Amino acid sequence: MRFSRLSISASLALALAAPSLPVAAQQPAPIPAPAGVDGRAVVAEVRRIIAERYVLPERRPALDAILARGLASGRYGVADPGQLAERINADLDNAGHDRHLNFRYDPQAAAGLAARTAQGEPDQSAYERQARAANHGISELRVLPGNVRYMAYDGFMWIGPESAGALETAMRFLAGGDAVIIDLRRNGGGSPEAVQYLVSHFLPGGRPLVTFHMNGQASPDSLSTLAELPAGRMVGKPLYVLTSGGTASAAEEFTGHVGGYRIGELVGETTAGAGFRNDLVPIPGGFVLSVSVGRAVLASTGRDWEAVGLAPTMPTEVAGALDVAHALALRRLAAAAAPQDRARLAAIADGVAARGERRSPALPLAAYAGRYGERVVSVEDGRLYSRRGARLRVALIPLGGNVFVIDNDPALRVEFQVSAGAATAFTISAVGGPSQGPFARNP
Repeated sequence: MRFSRLSISASLALALAAPSLPVAAQQPAPIPAPAGVDGRAVVAEVRRIIAERYVLPERRPALDAILARGLASGRYGVADPGQLAERINADLDNAGHDRHLNFRYDPQAAAGLAARTAQGEPDQSAYERQARAANHGISELRVLPGNVRYMAYDGFMWIGPESAGALETAMRFLAGGDAVIIDLRRNGGGSPEAVQYLVSHFLPGGRPLVTFHMNGQASPDSLSTLAELPAGRMVGKPLYVLTSGGTASAAEEFTGHVGGYRIGELVGETTAGAGFRNDLVPIPGGFVLSVSVGRAVLASTGRDWEAVGLAPTMPTEVAGALDVAHALALRRLAAAAAPQDRARLAAIADGVAARGERRSPALPLAAYAGRYGERVVSVEDGRLYSRRGARLRVALIPLGGNVFVIDNDPALRVEFQVSAGAATAFTISAVGGPSQGPFARNP
C-alpha cells in the first residue's frame, strides 16, 4: 500500500491494495508481452534506482549485492518476463524485508507511469472516482448495543475537501456515542492527510504527529493535529482501534498515534510493519519497481514501525476483535455509569463477550430444540436459533448453564427450564425488566 501525500506529490496514494497503479482516465492500449527480455538491462536499471533512491543508504549495498549475485549466477537469464520479475522480487524481499520494496511485470501500469512521468503531472481523475465510489474509505457506520459507535474504515483515501466532508459526517456520527470503535483490520493505508484529519478529532490541536524524512530532501516534512475541526473533538472519549496483519502503512501511522499518545486501546494483531513511503518507477520492458524513498517517524514515540509493526494493547484473534473491543468498551462504561445503568451495561458486555468466547451450554444444543407455541427453536450448523412465526430467525448464544443471549440484542436473555435432560419451557427477559413467558414446549 502506498504511503504518500496525494495533494502535494506526483506520487499517488493508492487505495486498498499492495502497490498498484490506479487506472488512468484514458488508458493506453494493452501491450503484448515481448518474446524475450534482456534481464541484464532490467537488473542494471533496478540497481541504479536503488543505489540512487532507496531510503536507507546502509541497506543499499546488500540489495545491490543480491542482484549482482543473481546476475552472475544466471538466475535472471530467463526469457519469460513474469518469471524474471518473480525472481528479482524474491531476491529483493530476501535482502530488504521491506513491504514497500517490490518488483513486478505489469506492462499496463508501466505504460501509465511512463506517460505520467512524461506529462510531469499525475492524472488523478481515476483515483478521485475510486475514492468517491468507496465513500472515501468509510464502508460502514453502526450503532452497537450500549451506544457504542462503530466505523469500518478500509482506506485512508484523500482527495481534499470531499474526503474531509465524508469524514466530518462520520465524526459527527461517532461523537454521538459513549465510546468509539474504528475498524482498520482491512485498511492497507493511504494518505497522511486523511490520517491527520481523523486523529485530530481525538487529540488537542497543534499536537505533533509525524515527521517524514525523504531521500534527497534537504529538510523533513512534519504534520501536527489540525487547529479547527467542523465536527469538534472527542478528546477523552473511550476509543478502540481494531488491527490485523493487513493493517498497513498510513493505517499503521494512525494506530501509532493512538498507541503512542495512549488515547485508546489497540485490539487485534500486530500490524504489517509497512512504514516506509514509496514511489512507483517504470522499468523498460513493462516492469514496475516500487522503491521505498522515505521514512515516517512518530512524534509520540520517536520511532518508525518498519518491519516490526505495532503491537496491540489487547491481543486477540482478528475475527473476534470487534466483540472483544465492544465488551471492553461496555465494561468501561459500566464502571463509570450511574447505578441504575451499571447492571444493564455490564449484562450487555457479558452477552457480547459470550459471543466471542464460544461458551458451552449445560445440555447439548439438541436438548433445547423444539416448538414452543408459535416459536421454533432449532439447531442449524452447530448453532441454536429461534424463530417466531414468519419473522427472521435469531441466533441464541450460550451464556452459561441454560441461559442464552440473543445475538442481535445482547441485553435480552433466554432462560430454559429443563427436566430429565431436555428443555420444557423458556422465558425471555432484559436486565432489570419484566420477563416474557414462560413459553411451554409443545407436547
